[in-house]
Amino acid sequence: MKKDNQSCLTEIVFLGFSDFQSMRELLFCLVLMFYFMALTGNSLFLILTILNPTLHTPMYFFLWNLSFLEIGYTSTISPKILVDILSENRTISFWGCGCQMCFFILFGLSECCLLCVMSYDRYVAICKPLQYPYIMKYRKCAKLAAVSWTIGIFVSLGQSISIFTLPFCGSNRINHFFCDIKHVLRLSSTNTYKDELAIAILAALIILTPLLLILFSYILILSTILNMPGAKNRHKAFSTCSSHLTVVCIFYGTGIFTYIHPHSEYSMDSNRFLALLYTVVTPSLNPIIYSLRNKEIKAAFKKSVARK
Repeated sequence: MKKDNQSCLTEIVFLGFSDFQSMRELLFCLVLMFYFMALTGNSLFLILTILNPTLHTPMYFFLWNLSFLEIGYTSTISPKILVDILSENRTISFWGCGCQMCFFILFGLSECCLLCVMSYDRYVAICKPLQYPYIMKYRKCAKLAAVSWTIGIFVSLGQSISIFTLPFCGSNRINHFFCDIKHVLRLSSTNTYKDELAIAILAALIILTPLLLILFSYILILSTILNMPGAKNRHKAFSTCSSHLTVVCIFYGTGIFTYIHPHSEYSMDSNRFLALLYTVVTPSLNPIIYSLRNKEIKAAFKKSVARK
């Protein structure tokens, strides 16, 4: 009877991209390229924001946190993908799977909350520009960032512990390339309906709430921009939040489509490629999106290069 409360699995097998063996070299090169871009771009962003006093502002403080999250987010998944693509033994230990899931939820959920905080920062900057220095003081920015990280830590630990204390005595194969919640739950040898329902409710509260707050912030921002005199002023105001809006659309768009559309064999294949998009590709694009039209970042980079 005691065995019911213990796990029978010692390792989990990722089927991942095993059905794409004919193109594994190409897949390996693509994942490696995007992972390298994510590490390089976000690390460079971290260094620039630390070394340049002109970037010591609330917006760049939050971007610093976002870059740190992106490095952790993609590093939780990408190295294992690279090993598994070229390996015949695509396994992970049971507790290693638990750690991977925990860090994936931590970085992903913290990013959801941080994107919400950044939308609040843009709201204050555009709708209350004269009060911005007084509202967005360093201490308040640090508290907002800390809250984002704290929510991610507590939810990730709670979710991972509740899932990995279930009995796992059946199949150990996952048709995915990392320990995603819904795929791991299917391995449990007990009825997981209540667990899936609890996860769905928690996701609605903790993931959709930041999204709704972001949308509400941008409704107020758009209303303020449309009431500004002169097309030049409107364009300048909108350009300050266009990068953030692009990142929000990519991050939430891929995530919502992956976890909401109906389950089928086709959706399983599309889910893997969508998951590859938001775990590997998106973290490499964010530094480019935020730097492409950002004169301050370009000036800071040129200044750093000139010093060298």
